[in-house]
Formats: sequence, structure tokens, C-alpha cells
Amino acid sequence: MASDYDATEFIDGDLQAHKSQSAALASPTLPSQRAPTREEVDSKVVDAQQRLAELKRAQEDLERQRAALEETRRRQSEFETGRQEMVQNLTRALGLLEEGELAARCDAEQMGKALGELRDALNKVQAVHEEMWTKDNFAVELTRGLTTLENARMEWNAARLKFPLLSGTAQPEHPKAPKNAAGAILPLQTQSFGQLCRMGLALTWPLATVALLALGFLIALLWRR
Repeated sequence: MASDYDATEFIDGDLQAHKSQSAALASPTLPSQRAPTREEVDSKVVDAQQRLAELKRAQEDLERQRAALEETRRRQSEFETGRQEMVQNLTRALGLLEEGELAARCDAEQMGKALGELRDALNKVQAVHEEMWTKDNFAVELTRGLTTLENARMEWNAARLKFPLLSGTAQPEHPKAPKNAAGAILPLQTQSFGQLCRMGLALTWPLATVALLALGFLIALLWRR
């Protein structure tokens, strides 16, 4: 009987190994395993430089945008702050001017009234003509003339108290009107005793003088009788 067939008996191992080595030497090297050439390295360097230049330009562009945004933010903040400041200042100015205008109108009304009273007093004083007095009416006309002078002096003193410029002093700023009687009395409390005495004398001595003159006139009439 024939023995079993073995195919490996007809294969030359040395020949197969030689063929494998020849095939390996003949096949080209894969790109991933090949070393880069000088041209490839130079190309990659150029590409990297171009990318760096593009990134630098992009960075400069972003820097300009950031500077523009910061300037816009600063101007917006300046606008908001300036607007709030001007609204407050203008509102306060309007309130002060309206208050000053009202006070000026009140002062103008009082000054107009005082002007009328002073003109009337001046006309009365100028209407006294002592050269027309006679011996018979001398006492009466003298008393009447003194009374006219005292009334005019009262108007003058009252005007001086209301308007300091008549005394040669600077006109004070318009004070706020007192809210109660205590606020009206407060300025008198700041005056000295001597000033209060002078003010009281300026207001009362014309009346006392008129009363004394009237009393003297009555005594003269009774004496003649």
C-alpha cells in the first residue's frame, strides 16, 4: 500500500526564503515611515510662518476692536454721568431762580409801595411854605409843618429798615420767608441792646414829638385865653 501524500515534501524551503527576501527588497517604503525631505520641511516652515502672520493680523484686528469698544464704553459712561449731573444742576438752578424771581417780585412790590409813600411824603414836605405863615397862624402852621416833617421822617425810617441800600449798606440776598412768628422774631434776637434801643427810638420818638407839640399848642391856646 502507498503511504499518505505530504505536499510539503516537494517545497524547497531555501527557495521560498530567498523569494521572500527579494520581494521585501523590491517593495517601496510606505510614506508614513519615510523621512521628510528638505523641500517638505521648507514648505512646512513657510506654512507655519504664514499661519503665524495670519494669527498676528487677527490679533491686531481684535486689539483694535477691543480699543474701539473700550472707547465706546468710556463715552457712554461719560454721557450717562454728564447727563445725570446736568439734570441735577439744571433742576436745582431752575428751583433757585424761580424762588429768587418770586422774592424779587415781592421786593419789587414792596419797593413800589415804598416809592409811592416816599413821593407822597416829599410832596407834603415841599408843600409847606413857611414864608406864607402869618403872625396869627404861625403856631398852627408850625405845628402842622412839624407834624408833616415827623410823618415824612417816619416814612424815611421805615423805608431804611426795609431797604438797607438807603443806609448805604449792600443789599443782602433775599432771605427765605419765616414759616412762623418765631422765625420772624429771630433776627431781632441777634441785635444788641443798643441797636434795639435805637430802633425803638427811631420808631417812637416821632410820635412822642408830635404829642409834645400838640400838648404845647394846647397850652399856648389855653394861655391866650
